[in-house]
Amino acid sequence: MKLISCASALLLAISSACILAQQTMPPQTDTSFIDEQGTAHITRVVPVPKTISPAAQARLGTPASDAAVPQTLAERRSSTDAWQTRAGEASKAVYPVNIENRTIAGVPTRVVDPVDATPAHPDQVLINLHGGGFNSDSGSFTESIPIANLTHTRVVAVLYRLAPEHPYPAGLEDAVAVYRELLKTYKPARIGIYGTSAGAILTAEVAVRLKQLGLPLPGALGIFSGMGDFSLLGDSIAMYALNGLSGHLDVPHDDKSDSSYVGRTNPKDPVLSPIYADLHGLPPTLFVTSGRDLLLSGTSLLHRAFLRHGVDARLVIFEALPHAFWNDVSLPESKEAYGYMADFFSQQLSR
Repeated sequence: MKLISCASALLLAISSACILAQQTMPPQTDTSFIDEQGTAHITRVVPVPKTISPAAQARLGTPASDAAVPQTLAERRSSTDAWQTRAGEASKAVYPVNIENRTIAGVPTRVVDPVDATPAHPDQVLINLHGGGFNSDSGSFTESIPIANLTHTRVVAVLYRLAPEHPYPAGLEDAVAVYRELLKTYKPARIGIYGTSAGAILTAEVAVRLKQLGLPLPGALGIFSGMGDFSLLGDSIAMYALNGLSGHLDVPHDDKSDSSYVGRTNPKDPVLSPIYADLHGLPPTLFVTSGRDLLLSGTSLLHRAFLRHGVDARLVIFEALPHAFWNDVSLPESKEAYGYMADFFSQQLSR
């Protein structure tokens, strides 16, 4: 009996060790299985590419747990606000600006001015619609500060109403209200509108809504890591989390749209989802995304829709980096991205 017990204990120990090894040892080979529905179940070994800067390589090499980290909405907003304040200070240290909180057309905004005593372009203005998943602010500083500095142009960051308390079209209405007010001071051809992530989506929505309302269109748009279709999920969102290939990622479902933002609106509404809109006549637009961006598919699909409607639409894809990487001001690739964005607006609004 003792011999049997010892053997059982040994087998149990070996089995436990094997299970632990399977859990902790990373895969060493690529595998793929395509099921009857065409869904791919894959394992890939993807080295950190040497085609990106050492700083970007270090960022991609930072380990992140795949475990879900549940957050209440209040916790998300609190942590996002704290991060945005820190990241904003880091941006301001590299790209000095002056910032003032103002209310425009009844909407709270941050007005970000270059530090020039006399701005190089006093007749121009840029409207930033920040990211943050429509439920928090993860960009009113980081998306505005570098662009105001590099373009020597005022940036008005719109602090639009957030979901779920204020679903679509509340944020859209706030952005349109600010644009209408700025039209009283600036010619439309001297106004640019841009945003990242949720703000990129909102930028396209605003453009379609302005056309629908018969208002004069702005001189340029910037859609930086966005999408234009709430009815269908793109391929990249099934592969990448916020940090790219690391971090928690849910298995996508076809019917999973952002209901807290969409509310009761038809997901194929042509303003909510501009990919279904008539895009003819929209202003020149710069699209920016990256190789491990969860919205890589959404950005490229919307870019192609703009092209099909004859819009001057340009697309820049950065190698390997994750969603909205330019929020990290320390990366050389961020500096390059800011340069493309700033040059595009400077050229388009000076015509």
